[in-house]
Amino acid sequence: MTQFNLISPINICNAWWLIHPPTVMASCGLVQASRCLHTSSQSLAPVPPLPEKPGKVRHGLIPEEFFQLLYPKTGVTGPYMLGTGLAIYMLSKEIYIINSSTLVALTVGSFFIYGVKKFGPSIAEFADKLNEEKVAKVQEVKDLAVAGLAQAIDREKKEQWRVEGRSLLFDAKRNNVAALLETNHRERLHMVTNEVKKRLDYQIALQNLHRQMEQEHMVNWVEKSVISSITPQQEKESIAKCITDLKALARNTQAKATA
Repeated sequence: MTQFNLISPINICNAWWLIHPPTVMASCGLVQASRCLHTSSQSLAPVPPLPEKPGKVRHGLIPEEFFQLLYPKTGVTGPYMLGTGLAIYMLSKEIYIINSSTLVALTVGSFFIYGVKKFGPSIAEFADKLNEEKVAKVQEVKDLAVAGLAQAIDREKKEQWRVEGRSLLFDAKRNNVAALLETNHRERLHMVTNEVKKRLDYQIALQNLHRQMEQEHMVNWVEKSVISSITPQQEKESIAKCITDLKALARNTQAKATA
């Protein structure tokens, strides 16, 4: 829990800043946070986070860095001696005169210190609770934004993967079109080959038919010529010669059968 001290107005301002959004009304004397106060181009470098707790102080007012600065030169008691000597010097030279205002200031300071010590922890706890709620809401918004961006990145990667697959799909389609064209070309070549073969077969069959008809015509012509050249006497002699040959053949056959 944040420890309150004499510079607690800074912590109170921080608590006020956490309670109210940056867009405070103009009556409070603050400038609207949405207004751009930079005249130069904005830097894209990451902004360091603000400290969650204030720096260390001593006696509720004096920063710890002041003591660390004087330690190497004056030792541990140097800052205290410097403060005491400065107070004695101001009183001795009457730079500061003790009067009724001094008593009032001491009284008001005592009440202020008492209020800080008494109510400081509860106010700090309240401010820390508000801070935690604000941080939780901001963290929730951040987580939602990160989740949305992660989903967007996943969708973008998926779209890039689809684009890469689209090139493969286009290659496959081009290959399919080339295969279809090649198949169509070969089918046409086969059709042309079949048509040419049919025409060649027709020509061969036609030539064979002409040759067969010429041969039959020649045979018929020769046969008719031979028949027309045979006289009736030659026909009778030829028939007699055939009968004589048949009889001789029959006798030879019977002789071979009896032997």
